Amino acid sequence: MTPDGFTVPVEDRYFEDYTAGTTHEYGGLTISEEEIVEFAAQYDPQSFHVDPVAAKDGPFGGLIASGWHTVALMMKLFAKYYLSTVASLGSPGVDELRWLRPVRPGDRLSLRVHVLETRPSRSDPSRGIVRTLAELLDEDGSPVLSVTVINLLRTRPPVR
Repeated sequence: MTPDGFTVPVEDRYFEDYTAGTTHEYGGLTISEEEIVEFAAQYDPQSFHVDPVAAKDGPFGGLIASGWHTVALMMKLFAKYYLSTVASLGSPGVDELRWLRPVRPGDRLSLRVHVLETRPSRSDPSRGIVRTLAELLDEDGSPVLSVTVINLLRTRPPVR
C-alpha cells in the first residue's frame, strides 16, 4: 500500500486501481504574490489579481489569485500525485467547477480527492471512466475550489 492509500504508485496505476468511495490527500504548495500577479498579468488582468495596492480597496480587501490560476494549481497536484502517468487518456471535461474562497499570497494549498464513480467504457473494453471530486484545500483544511473531474484511463494490460 502506498502512503496515499493506493495499492500501486501513480506510475503503475491503471483504471482498476481507482476504487469508488475512497478518499486520498496529497501534499501541498504555497502560492506567492509574485506568482499570483504573474499569472493574472498574462491570463486574467483584473485589478484584484494584478495590483496589490488597488486590490486593498477592491471587493476582496486584498490581492487574490485568479480562479483559473487556482484551477491550474489543483491540476498540478492532481496530475503529479493522483492521475496515472501510464494510463491517462485525457478528459472529456469537468462538471460543477466552483471557486469557494479566495486564494491569497502565502496560502498553503493541498489536494483532497474523492473517487465518486468508476465504470468500464461501453465502447472500448481497454479503457474505463473515473469521476473524481477534487477539492483544493487551504492550510485550515477548508475547500477553496471544488470540481468534478472525468478521466479516461487504460485498463491494466493482461499479464503474459
